[in-house]
Amino acid sequence: MSARPTPAGEDSTAPDRTAVVIGGGISGLATAALLARDGYRAELVEAREQLGGRAGSWEQDGFRFDTGPSWYLMPEVFDHFFHLLGTSAAEQLDLQRLDPGYRVFFEDHAEPVDVHASVAKNATAFEAIEPGAGRALDQYLDSAQHTYEMALGHFLYSSFTRRRELLTAPLLARAPRLLQLLLEPLERFVGRRFQDPRLRQILGYPAVFLGSSPDRTPSMYHLMSAMDLTGGVLYPQGGFARLIEVIAELAEREGVHLRTGTRASRILTAPQPGRRRPRAVGVEIQEADGTVRELPADVVVATADLHHVETTMLPPALQTYPQRWWEKATSGPGAVLLMLGVEGSLPQLAHHSLFFTRDWGENFGAIRQGRVPSPASLYVCRPSATDHSVAPPGQENLFVLVPMPAEPGLGRGGIDGAGSSAVEAIADEAVAQIAAWAGIPDLAERVVVRRTVGPEEFATDLRTWKGGMLGPAHTLRQSAFLRAGNASRKVDSLLYAGASTIPGIGLPMCLISAELVAKRLRGDHSASPLPEPATEPEAEATSRPAPAAPGEAIA
Repeated sequence: MSARPTPAGEDSTAPDRTAVVIGGGISGLATAALLARDGYRAELVEAREQLGGRAGSWEQDGFRFDTGPSWYLMPEVFDHFFHLLGTSAAEQLDLQRLDPGYRVFFEDHAEPVDVHASVAKNATAFEAIEPGAGRALDQYLDSAQHTYEMALGHFLYSSFTRRRELLTAPLLARAPRLLQLLLEPLERFVGRRFQDPRLRQILGYPAVFLGSSPDRTPSMYHLMSAMDLTGGVLYPQGGFARLIEVIAELAEREGVHLRTGTRASRILTAPQPGRRRPRAVGVEIQEADGTVRELPADVVVATADLHHVETTMLPPALQTYPQRWWEKATSGPGAVLLMLGVEGSLPQLAHHSLFFTRDWGENFGAIRQGRVPSPASLYVCRPSATDHSVAPPGQENLFVLVPMPAEPGLGRGGIDGAGSSAVEAIADEAVAQIAAWAGIPDLAERVVVRRTVGPEEFATDLRTWKGGMLGPAHTLRQSAFLRAGNASRKVDSLLYAGASTIPGIGLPMCLISAELVAKRLRGDHSASPLPEPATEPEAEATSRPAPAAPGEAIA
């Protein structure tokens, strides 16, 4: 992959500043694209041969599997990101609305519950389960929507560098409510409104998306119900591998040089006359053939796992988040992933299906304590329900995610049962559980392609902290301004993006984290999204600001 020439009409008066981005996941690709659009000569280095990070892809025998994220939520965040690059989600992606958005199976109930792309349908379904729950859901979703709008307007697009930006009249007026939402766990918040365990589980499950559990996640995150229970869930045809391809193409269009098979080994620093802190001046890389060289840079942005970056790429004296910081932090869960190619159709499963065990407390407690839960609450994605490109005709594609302790000792996965005994046993139990609960008694016999992934692969291949699948959990101490910041406090011109830092876990959050880097480099300390450029190419080219000087606005 090579950089394109500077396009005609680009602001040729902008300083010729350079940026190196570490990590080729969605946050790295998005960061590099935004910086290139702001006038930087940007290079991105990715250790693996494939871009995407956790949002990877794997193919065998006509099946193509997304190996990571599979929910397209917060579409307005994607739209805004694409608008910053002069395009739109509608232009770049073929998005399909799923209805039902997902199906939920329960251990104690034979009939699943479908969650639709309609508030009215969902209220009716809730009312059928628990009298009065339909009206309660309407009120709950009103609160979720207001909280979501507050988060978008005041928290998610903020690096929390200027307190006065948070002390706005609308936010101060909501301060008591905000404090309550931060201090009350989601489980209790939901439990005060709904009695039936099924409804509590449907509304509490978003905590798992945040790498946590309902009893440890602030109730502020009930805002996530404003996404899936109101307008449904979207799916990009071609899967999330297509989303990564699109963002990589846009980055290259902006002039980013994408280097795969290139591992960043050290962040280079140099002293600054008259300043106590050094600044980042480049990245030492190791290429696929073993060649070690240096890439100079005015700005370095690390989007790889923050624990790996801080504890292996910087000397102890320059670590903002040393090992002792991580010893007090809380990891999100690990996972066993299972990719299945299945003969015949599987109408019993929706595009997204969730399987909830009776005793959630035991399930989440086991994971926190390092024990393998049995049975486990799990998630199944059947993209072949919507996308005919992911499986051969007449066959189905299943992706199964089983939350597990973040424990690399569980081992690696493999193809056709070749993974560690622990990983394969977890996978076998998951297949049997899906078969029993969804009424597919011959599921195991119909499998023609099988691959597993274990926590060890997350730790070694993706270099994730503790082998976690998501990143640091969204507990109270690891949310909003209490989460790891996006700029080094020991090295100027060294910034961070991705799920390890603000605003948090998930593809939309990773896109916002990329934008937060661009905002810091512009000297923008607001809590608002960047203004979107005019649609005319000439206006876009001339409105790009000059990059900040090294260390300027990002100390």
